[in-house]
Amino acid sequence: MAKVIGLTGGIGSGKSRVAEAFTALGVPCYIADNEAKNIMVENAEVKKKITALFGEKAYVNTALNRAFISGVVFNDPDKLAALNGIVHPAVGQHFSHWLSLQTYPYVIKEVAILFETGGQAYVDKSLLITAPKELRIQRVMERDGCSKEDILARMANQWEDAERITLADFVLHNDDWSTTAQKIQMLHSRFLAL
Repeated sequence: MAKVIGLTGGIGSGKSRVAEAFTALGVPCYIADNEAKNIMVENAEVKKKITALFGEKAYVNTALNRAFISGVVFNDPDKLAALNGIVHPAVGQHFSHWLSLQTYPYVIKEVAILFETGGQAYVDKSLLITAPKELRIQRVMERDGCSKEDILARMANQWEDAERITLADFVLHNDDWSTTAQKIQMLHSRFLAL
């Protein structure tokens, strides 16, 4: 069975770009957020549970009503916990099946909230991507076209890097891509040797 490297980091840290770099090296990468979005639309059982939790407004013409659900869970931690209780187990099952099909020595599992959910217990090693807060804000403003206030509100709901660093097996500081790319090559060699 392939080793699982949990890739995580705060918003704007560059997780996706790092995952793409591992993919370019031939490493299978599982992007948990993308798979969760697919499961919420394609898995009939999950859709049924989400509709029961949020009502008929949860879906519009079979598409997930993200704006509506985000608005609810942003202000209701209990609803967020209930949603996670529906989606996370389904993603876990999907990942287990995906992992069973992999033949590469290791895989990357990108998870935005790996440590916050205790997910580090289910990976062989964890890789935390960090970057200075102002750089992360700038990246997200450019990527999503949202305001600094919106980003700070999202960051307020995430752990600080200082908390994550205490749990991470590897930390990759991503403030200069040429340096980051070199570090990814070194990490790739280490992960192949696990």
